[in-house]
Amino acid sequence: MEFSTVTVKGRFAPSPSGRMHLGNLFSFLLAWLSARSQDGKMVLRVEDLDPVRCQPSYAWQLMEDLEWLGLDWDEGGESPSTWQSNRGGLYAAAFEKLSAMGLTYPCFCSRIQRLNEAPHVHEVSPSCPCAALTTAEAVERIKEKAPSYRVRVPRKTISFSDGLQGKYSQDLWTECGDFPIKRADGAWAYQLAVVVDDAAMGVTEVVRGRDLLSSTPRQLFLYEALGLEVPVFYHVPLLLAPDGRRLAKRDADLDMGALRRRYSPEALVGLLAQMAGQQETPEPVSAAQLARRFDRAKVPHEDIPVTADLMK
Repeated sequence: MEFSTVTVKGRFAPSPSGRMHLGNLFSFLLAWLSARSQDGKMVLRVEDLDPVRCQPSYAWQLMEDLEWLGLDWDEGGESPSTWQSNRGGLYAAAFEKLSAMGLTYPCFCSRIQRLNEAPHVHEVSPSCPCAALTTAEAVERIKEKAPSYRVRVPRKTISFSDGLQGKYSQDLWTECGDFPIKRADGAWAYQLAVVVDDAAMGVTEVVRGRDLLSSTPRQLFLYEALGLEVPVFYHVPLLLAPDGRRLAKRDADLDMGALRRRYSPEALVGLLAQMAGQQETPEPVSAAQLARRFDRAKVPHEDIPVTADLMK
């Protein structure tokens, strides 16, 4: 009988655009519990692709907040090599590989133009007129305006089995369309960076919020095109405010500053453990204790409303 020797590796991948809130902590805790309950490793990658919104001070703060909660990591964190702002060479190499396959093209449309072409409000049209530009036409346009770059998607349905949400399918052509991988200001787009980084860092499982479920098929398309190893995905429920919206940094919803004034680390983990179906009551428990009895099968599939009392 042969036994697998593959070490599970999960990851935290926060964007330092503000103080973490309860919803961020919920998904980070589940990612940590999943890896640690399997004697796996954790990597902390700072996703600071946006130079305007992301600040190093937020990155240092989130690391301190995670440590306070008892969530540790084995790789990354303070290491500059795992901050996305320092990994542009890897993204450029992937971009060149995709371009050599004829899968990229420059796009000169504004987001408003793209939305106006869409069949429904707030959707993006799968067809971009820039995809039909000749090389000569594109060169002339570049003289007037810096383009973003998009990936051409095939008329193909991509399906995968999510470890928590089950089977999920998406028609890339009609439900997604050609998507950006490099912005006009030179910043690399999330969809490309996350695929390149998870593969380069040896991540074997991705545990994240279910708001990113619909992004997974285009990431799987990039994994296949670049010939990279695909991790297992688990999309966990979101925490919702009493009015039904998801918790957000921009609204300062239950951020770590407020949470640390109200709870001890064990009390906060206990509250999250109850939300995650790991215990009947919010009794205080340490992250390490919880890892020893973590059961993924008990994690809810649907989004979880936060009570009004907790929001006060």
